[in-house]
Order: sequence, then structure tokens, then C-alpha cells
Amino acid sequence: MIEKKLQDIKIFNWVILFILGALSGIFMTVQFTLGVILGGLIIIGNFSLLHNTMRKAFSDQGVMKGKKMALIAKFYFRLAIMGLIIYILITTGWVNPVGLAVGLSIVVLSILNFGIRAAFRTSSREAV
Repeated sequence: MIEKKLQDIKIFNWVILFILGALSGIFMTVQFTLGVILGGLIIIGNFSLLHNTMRKAFSDQGVMKGKKMALIAKFYFRLAIMGLIIYILITTGWVNPVGLAVGLSIVVLSILNFGIRAAFRTSSREAV
């Protein structure tokens, strides 16, 4: 059940990236569009790595299988790498920082969409 919900979020990540990338390509500059696309790819990759790390760290019953410090170290390592990539993209001028921020917001938009849809499904069932 949870895997299905995560799969829905992952699919919607790609849908939002495609829509924002296409709209940005039509209406914005190349650097803005590149920022949206690269930001989206960075955050979708980070979300997928986080999902895999959490799945490996916990059993199906929710009991932690690995060491807590290793899990924390992986999180901070991934965060540092993502920060370095963002720093390089902005300082070299390859991307527009606002476009990058829009791209980095894709997972947030997907989770927000999922929450709103779930709330409407729940409220529509109660009314019946």
C-alpha cells in the first residue's frame, strides 16, 4: 500500500518536471529552463536515494536494521553532494537561481498534490 503511494508520487514528480520544463522552455530563457530541469533531476534523484536508504534501513515491521549513525552519515553525505552541485550550477552561471529553485520544488509539489487528493478522497467517502 505504501509502495503504491510512493510510486504515485514518483510518477507525478516526472509529470510535473515535464510540464514545468515544457512551459519554461516555451516562455522563459534557456538558463531558467535549464535550472528548472536540472533542479528537478537533482531533487527527484535525491528523493529516490532517500527512499532506497530508508527502505534498506528499516524492516517491514518498522524495526531499524542498520546502525543509526550510518543512516545519519548517508543523509548528510547526500545533502553535502547536493549542496555542492547546486553551488557549482549557480556560481558558474549555467542556471538561473530562480529556475533552479522552481525545479527543486518539484517533490514538494508532488507531495502537496498527493495530500490534497487524499483529503478530497477521504472527505468524499465520508459524505456518501
